[in-house]
Amino acid sequence: MNVVCSSTASSASNQNELTPIAISYGDGIGPEIMTAVVDILNQAGAKLEYWPIEVGETVYNQGHSSGIAPETWQKLQKAKVFLKAPITTPQGGGFKSLNVTIRKTLGLYANVRPCASYAPFVKTEHPHMNVVVIRENEEDLYAGIEHRQTEQVYQCLKLITKPGCERICRYAFEYARANGRKKVTCMTKDNIMKLTDGLFHKVFDEIGSDYPEIQKEHRIIDIGMAQVACRPELFDVIVTPNLYGDILSDVAAEVAGSVGLAPSSNIGDHCAMFEAIHGSAPDIAGQNIANPSGLLLAAVMMLVHVGQPEVASAIHNAWLCTIEDGIHTKDIYQLGISKELVGTREFGNAVCQRLGSIPKQFSTITYTEVSPLQSEPIHASQTRQKKELVGIDIFIDWTRTVDELAMRLQSAETQHMKLQMITNRGVKVWPNGFPETFVTDHWRCRFISDPQLEVPKQELQDIMGNLLKAELDFIKSETLCLFDGQPGFSLGQGQ
Repeated sequence: MNVVCSSTASSASNQNELTPIAISYGDGIGPEIMTAVVDILNQAGAKLEYWPIEVGETVYNQGHSSGIAPETWQKLQKAKVFLKAPITTPQGGGFKSLNVTIRKTLGLYANVRPCASYAPFVKTEHPHMNVVVIRENEEDLYAGIEHRQTEQVYQCLKLITKPGCERICRYAFEYARANGRKKVTCMTKDNIMKLTDGLFHKVFDEIGSDYPEIQKEHRIIDIGMAQVACRPELFDVIVTPNLYGDILSDVAAEVAGSVGLAPSSNIGDHCAMFEAIHGSAPDIAGQNIANPSGLLLAAVMMLVHVGQPEVASAIHNAWLCTIEDGIHTKDIYQLGISKELVGTREFGNAVCQRLGSIPKQFSTITYTEVSPLQSEPIHASQTRQKKELVGIDIFIDWTRTVDELAMRLQSAETQHMKLQMITNRGVKVWPNGFPETFVTDHWRCRFISDPQLEVPKQELQDIMGNLLKAELDFIKSETLCLFDGQPGFSLGQGQ
């Protein structure tokens, strides 16, 4: 069985030394499943020192909108390893995702989610599925930069960086190499988002050339995700930008059998966080029916990460034996397959009773000490690309006709920058627009030099002043530049 390894594995210098881990019991079902997991860790002989911390709903309700108190960060930074039960984010506006905050603050750029089937004991249409989704964890739409720009239009910025693409793609190939995986598949939507997703795809191809022994492929995310749902055996390791990976990994976990069984690790160069991918399920909290397996398997990943592979192997094998013996919680119980319906505590006890056993039908798990997967340092190029200003996109709040808007915009033209086009929701509506095109009150107005000569920066101020004189309500602007002669901006749809 392949190991599930991380990029910051650190083993204790002495076998008797305890490894400190920050631990949160979470909200909803969190305390129940974490109690079961800690009992198993202790029974298995894990050499861990638990540093309890409080995050989640209680902290939100204390007035911390991020769900974590400022003083808690120091404990996380010192421990460097965090085992977290699911938490509840209060309903309503003003509360930020705790997971996203921790991932970005601690630089946990790689989200690793193994999705394997356990047929016939866990119901699935794909008994041979064994896919690992590696998701970029910090960028993309999860940058969380949003604005309301007009009465009708809201904006969320998608940010993709070259260093971010480089390190997650490098991590995916290093993971595949370390774990004996044969193929890495990149999934993006670069047929539409040619600059952002296009960069991710381009970097994947560049990094992949350093791994000739590993098969490489790219698929558009929509058909790729459909194929994961229908033919997951086509895939081995999948690497994606943030949002796609979040959705894809949940789909893959459910296709494999149950989201409730899926673990997750969040890996950075200095810290790591381990968790189940499911939520806090407050509707079943306190009823002793939740399945602790997702969090337990995340703890197994954590043990490998901190250099305790033997304990990780023992727990994983005991868990497989429990599943084989038909000792199942309600979420995976099947008449004719399951032998005993148990609660959270009883399932944990059953795993403890099987420590030292090896599975009969599943392959035995043997984790080994692995070298840390280090992302290569990202260095800025010593030779920066030549950047030339050639135009500007200005966004206008406007409720009348596009022709009247165009007339006012033309009065704002400068010596070098002329109105080239107007788009609405990305579709060109001027010149030569179509009356059938639906429009809102949000207009992108492109001024560009002809024939794309470099524009004096003073003209940016001039054009803004002219817009004020024309009594136009401009919301924001984006400069248009060439980088080594190549456009750093996309065309309008229909342009």
